Order: sequence, then C-alpha cells, then structure tokens
Amino acid sequence: MKNIYHRLVLLGGLAAFSACEKDLKNTSYGDLSSVVSTTEGAVAAVNAAYTGLAGGADWQGGWDAGTYGWRTQAMMTTDEGVCSWGGNWIPLRDLNYTPDFGWVTHNYERYTPYISRITISLDEMDKMQIDTDLKKRYIGELKALRAHYAEMLYFNYGPFTIITDPKIAANPNAPYVPRPTKDVVVAQIEKDYKDAAAVLPDKFTGKDYGRFSKAAALTGLMKLYMHEKKWSDALNTGQDITKMGYSLLSNYEDNFSTASKGGSSAEMILAVVCSSSGGDQYSNMWLAHALPSDYVDSTGIPLTAWGGYKMPWSSYDKFDKKDKRLKVLLESYPSGKTPDGKVIYKNARTSGALGAIPMKFAPDPSRANSQNSSVDFPIYRYADVLLMLAECINEVNGAPTQQAYDAINAVRARAGLSELPAGLAKDQFLARIQDERLFELWGEGWRKDDLIRWNLFIQRAINDGSTTAQAYKVLLPLPRTVITQSNGVIKQNEGYN
Repeated sequence: MKNIYHRLVLLGGLAAFSACEKDLKNTSYGDLSSVVSTTEGAVAAVNAAYTGLAGGADWQGGWDAGTYGWRTQAMMTTDEGVCSWGGNWIPLRDLNYTPDFGWVTHNYERYTPYISRITISLDEMDKMQIDTDLKKRYIGELKALRAHYAEMLYFNYGPFTIITDPKIAANPNAPYVPRPTKDVVVAQIEKDYKDAAAVLPDKFTGKDYGRFSKAAALTGLMKLYMHEKKWSDALNTGQDITKMGYSLLSNYEDNFSTASKGGSSAEMILAVVCSSSGGDQYSNMWLAHALPSDYVDSTGIPLTAWGGYKMPWSSYDKFDKKDKRLKVLLESYPSGKTPDGKVIYKNARTSGALGAIPMKFAPDPSRANSQNSSVDFPIYRYADVLLMLAECINEVNGAPTQQAYDAINAVRARAGLSELPAGLAKDQFLARIQDERLFELWGEGWRKDDLIRWNLFIQRAINDGSTTAQAYKVLLPLPRTVITQSNGVIKQNEGYN
C-alpha cells in the first residue's frame, strides 16, 4: 500500500498538475485506475490538490513568500510594499504589465491545470467504494480547493473557463472555447463553495489542521460576494462564520509564530502548514525576504536575511505609534550587541531604507534552519472576517450599526487602540475600515482585492509616480501563449496586445 500511495502522489501530484488550461500541450495524466479506488488513493488525490496552496512546484509560490506568491504580489502592487532589489520588482509595483511579463502571467498557467485535475479527481472520487462520510468530506475539500483556485484566478485575470466536465479536463485535444461571462464564473465558484460548506466540519484541528473547513469555504465565499459587491449575501455569510466558535487571540503576534501551529489558534481559519525541514514549498521564508542583511536576532537565533521587502514610509506613518502591531513592523531593528551585551538598534529610515522592516513572522525557535521556518502562513483569519463584516454592515445599512462598531473595535482593542468615535457617516466609517485592514492584514495577500473593491488600486500606483497605471490594469494580462495557441478563440484582457 505504501508503494501505491507513492505512485499516486507522483502521478497525481506532479504529472497531472503540469499542464496548461487545455494543457496547451499534449500531457497524459497517467493511468491511476489500479490505485484510485482505495482510501489511500483518495487521500493521495486530495493531498495532491492541496499542493497548490503552496504553489505546487513553484519556489515559494501560492500563499508562500516568493515572487509568484499571492501575498507577495498583493503587497508589491499596493500601498503595503516596495522591494529593494529593483529589476522586475519596479514594473510590478508600477503596474507596467505586458502579456510577456512572466511574473504576472505565471499563475494563470500554474493554476488552471489544478482546476482540471481536481475536476478529474472529483469524478474518480464519486466512483470510489470508500466510506460514505469520508467520500463526502473529500469531495467537499476538492470543491473548496477548486473554488479557491478559481477565485484567485478570477480576481486577478477576470473570467475564464472553469472546466467541470472530467472528459474535457482529461482531453488535451479538447477544442478551445471563448471566455465566459463573469456571471458564469461567479456562479460556479459560488456553487463549489456552497457545496463544500454543506458537507465539511466547521473547523479542522490536529492532524487535519490546514485543510479546507466549512468556515474556510464560507470565508472564501464571503470574499467572492464582496468582490461582486453583493453586500447582503456577504453579510449573511459573515454572520454564519461568527457562529462557528472563532475568536481573536489576545496577542496579535501569536498569529505569526509557532504558537498557532496544529490548530491551536482560535483565530486561524485556514493556513499553509509549514516545516523547517519539509522543503522550500512548505516552509516559511518571509524573514529571509524581508530582514536587512545586518539584522541580528537579539536572542541569538540564526536568520537568513536578503533585505528585499519593505513597507513604504508613507504607509508606515499611518499607524498610531501606540499600535501594538508595530512590534512586527520595524523602524529600528537589532543589528548587534555591545561588548557588555546591550542590543544595538539601527534606524532603517535614517539609514536610507525604502521603508519599514515588515518582519510580520516570528523567528522559528527550533533554530533548525536559518532560512526555512515552521511558522505557518495564514490565508484566512477571523480578524479578516470581522473587518469584512463591519464593511458589509456599513454598505447594507448605509451607515455603521453597533455590530459594525463592535467588530472593528474588537480588532483595534487587541492592538491597544481606542474605540472609533460614534456617529461616523458611511464614508467616514469606510475610510477607517480601509486603514484598519492595512494595519491588521498587511502582507497577508488581500490588499490588492481590497483596493480594487474600493476603486483605489490604480490611484495608488499613480500617486506613487507610475506613468503606466491605467484603469484596465485592475486585471493582469493572460499569457500570450494562451491567446496564440487558441488561435484567438480566447481573447486577451482589454488594453493588452
């Protein structure tokens, strides 16, 4: 059985996820008929689908910290971040995109095959003779993953064909079809999330921590509704999540340390589970990307430091100086010790750094690896849900209610900040939410969608001096190969050529 499991992981986790949308090349998925009908085969198929959360074969992709990471690109195209390394980081921040800019087209080619493979796995799963409840759960997880990957593609590239027919998904020679309307795409993502939520447990802990739960599916659904400005649907979904037993941790920093591993956090709804020894795809390298080269941990933990990621001073300066969240966003950082053991601090601003040091994640206390950390990467947190809930209430009612105030004030209270003043008008309250989501969620991958929802995404780039930021840049271009190999059946996003 161990050999069977390894065969399925190899075929299902690698070969099956290596093709493009229609695959754009003739790639066989392999014959898994001898193993797919077993419980072990089902486990392997579902686990293979989860690899997309960490970018699959990409180095630090998915929800990790590298170039292609959703959180990285959301940070570096908004007011959250700037990179010291120059090169392609400059056109990325300036929204200077073309269909040949691989940094922004890559994820389209990475994630469309995940969707196809999940569709095939769903068909295979339905035919399996395994425990009925287990089958329902695995089907729910697969549908949630398909919805999540499709949602991220839709948010970034606009409408695309979500292949739900396993015969088409498995056929590399299937004819290309025109891109559907956004309503078709949204309806399919919504259906997958709802189907998943109907059969999954509210949350997962222990060995199942890191898997899609009902709460995670509903959080993804809430984000979809907000993207579409279906405020009432988003509000109702958010209210459902508040009944599932989640709460804020008393210490903000615990969300980004080993204190939250294994499902011990009441705030973490979905995370990429990381290891210091599990390979680059399943480790947290945020500190290596963000810490300046002369950073010296005051407790002696060895840390790799490449000195790239920063938060612009203009964003850093919006924080209240009493905000406890500044403990992980540094203007001054430890750079050594005096002979008598006193920590020496260096001021990043006065030394000419582009911005504050976005430490966010704590060092791994195991000291097992200076570069690869076991601190998990959050995807969805309850604080995010509370802030979304406050925004939805404000939109639905035309002004904040007490529940909206309670939601945002709970987040502020943990940060050591006072409650918002009563009597704010709708626009005033929205402005406070916009800032609070920056203060609370920076570096977690949702700022781009936030700014697009508020019609602020393009203006941010213009304010920062971009001469290439135009309205159509709210969507990324599709890869040129998709357009050419489909003989123009698939149309490029407006504005790109």
